[in-house]
Amino acid sequence: MITLIKQANIFAPAPLGIKDILIANGKIIAIEEQLDISGITNLNVLDAQKMTVIPGFVDGHVHLIGGGGEGGFHTRTPEVQMSTLARAGVTTVVGLLGTDGITRHNESLYAKTKALTHEGISAYMFTGGYQVPSNTVTGSVGRDITFLDTVIGLKTAISDHRSSQPTSAELSRLASESRVAGLLSGKCGRIVVHMGSSQTGLQPLLDIVNNSDIPISQFIPTHVNRTSQLFKQATDWCTKGGYMDLSAGINPELGASKAVKASTAIASLIQQKINLSQVCISSDGNGSVPIFDASGNMIRLGVAGFDCLLNEFKDMINNEKLSISEALTPFTSAPAACLGLYDKGNIKLGNAADLLILNQDLNIHYTIAAGKTLVAEGQLIQRGFFE
Repeated sequence: MITLIKQANIFAPAPLGIKDILIANGKIIAIEEQLDISGITNLNVLDAQKMTVIPGFVDGHVHLIGGGGEGGFHTRTPEVQMSTLARAGVTTVVGLLGTDGITRHNESLYAKTKALTHEGISAYMFTGGYQVPSNTVTGSVGRDITFLDTVIGLKTAISDHRSSQPTSAELSRLASESRVAGLLSGKCGRIVVHMGSSQTGLQPLLDIVNNSDIPISQFIPTHVNRTSQLFKQATDWCTKGGYMDLSAGINPELGASKAVKASTAIASLIQQKINLSQVCISSDGNGSVPIFDASGNMIRLGVAGFDCLLNEFKDMINNEKLSISEALTPFTSAPAACLGLYDKGNIKLGNAADLLILNQDLNIHYTIAAGKTLVAEGQLIQRGFFE
């Protein structure tokens, strides 16, 4: 199928104006003010009618095979369905394990990335999990990253009572192994670091950066908006050249009383002149949302969703008065570059045809992933194999 999108108001994320987009073999092959195509019998013409066209969301932190379990086996959250991602505008997704590295396995996560990619969503993963030594598929972090095609880096956890309380030496060795494997395989090789609520915050990572040759860009601390103190640390971290990942679902309006709303955080970072190419926003989708009391006992558990991505994007524009380009960057081009997925997150020639067409209310009208339409006129038209 060859698709011609007419009269698209393109934000790539930079504004390109009203143009036509030609898609073939899942790639963008032309972007022009006017494209007149004739003689192609299977041409699919989609009139965008000057609606906003943006890159599909690159969601770098998702519990694809479920998370949770902190309240017993019955609290293990379910797997993510392809249709859920498509409806949320996620065309590229990166899976990882959470607290549970005992009943959840990286082998199953690897299989899930393959299944989702077959169904139409580009899927990748981080090996490892909360535990140190890291759980792997091949027996080592380096081999997983080097030899498994969808494995792009490593996941670990610090500053959290559920982590393995890794030492600085252990974290340094993991960082080095992941980095070298990334260099060998042409992948990002970075470590996404779950950040808990401990007062130590980012200090364990700062110790490594200050006392070794490992660059600050090797780490992606995530959930850094869970408290204002941690967000301030993460802001300072970015001024030194590091990345940060905000969780769209961590929201004071939804019960996370100490958190900084992602849209508010982005507005603050712009005010402080932080380069948004260093800032990602992810959903933490299908992860558990546990609430603990002062003694560390879990008293409530929910499941993180994906609507938070589009909601925060719209709040940046409608409430924080940011431009569409500014609001788009942490959902698209920034995570794509950070994760080494260079044909994602931008609307340009040769890139994957991962596109969202938004209506006047900035709601998703079309989701197109690798050139295939998954959502049309707001309705899901493609489902996963068992949906």
